[in-house]
Amino acid sequence: MKAITYINAHKILVIPVVLGLMWGYHNWTVEAFIYLSIHGVYSLLWLLKGAIYPDRRFQGRLPGRIGFFFIFLPLAGYYLAPYLLISRHVHLPPPVVGLILFLFTSGIFLHYVADAQKYYTLKIKKGLIEEGIFSRTRNPNYLGEIMIYSSFSLASYHWLPWLILSTWIFIFFIKSMHRKDESLSRYPGFEEYRKRTGLLLPKLF
Repeated sequence: MKAITYINAHKILVIPVVLGLMWGYHNWTVEAFIYLSIHGVYSLLWLLKGAIYPDRRFQGRLPGRIGFFFIFLPLAGYYLAPYLLISRHVHLPPPVVGLILFLFTSGIFLHYVADAQKYYTLKIKKGLIEEGIFSRTRNPNYLGEIMIYSSFSLASYHWLPWLILSTWIFIFFIKSMHRKDESLSRYPGFEEYRKRTGLLLPKLF
């Protein structure tokens, strides 16, 4: 199966898993529904994006065991955040809820707008994308995704989801960003573009 199949399976299970936790722990609080909404919306948008402008990175085929043990199971670590939130009946202070929603909405914008711009721009012409949301950072999509998962981690009100997210950042995101830079370096003008943009965070000055 394709790598995207294992990723999509994880996304499809998010809403049933969170609802199952809410039912199992009799937790129907505002905090639980906020988590269900943000992680559920992210997952549904991911599946919708895959149908409208699919990501070519995940179209390669993998043996079943490789896909299950090295994609699906590591992604399942993200289910820890709703478990910790719901099983402990966490009450989140209003400022924390505000920060969660800020991180999530900002991250959703960056992630999906960047992927859409990249997909449709590259359909017209190959090469560097230096305009729009890519004008200050070379990886706005990764920045958005990190912000999204930071909102999930913050909602758990526990350090373990942050550890899982940090592992993903160092093992997957940073490696992918440097690999992307190596690939883009073959295009004329890349060095100038690199100097005026940040690898992840926007370079404003």
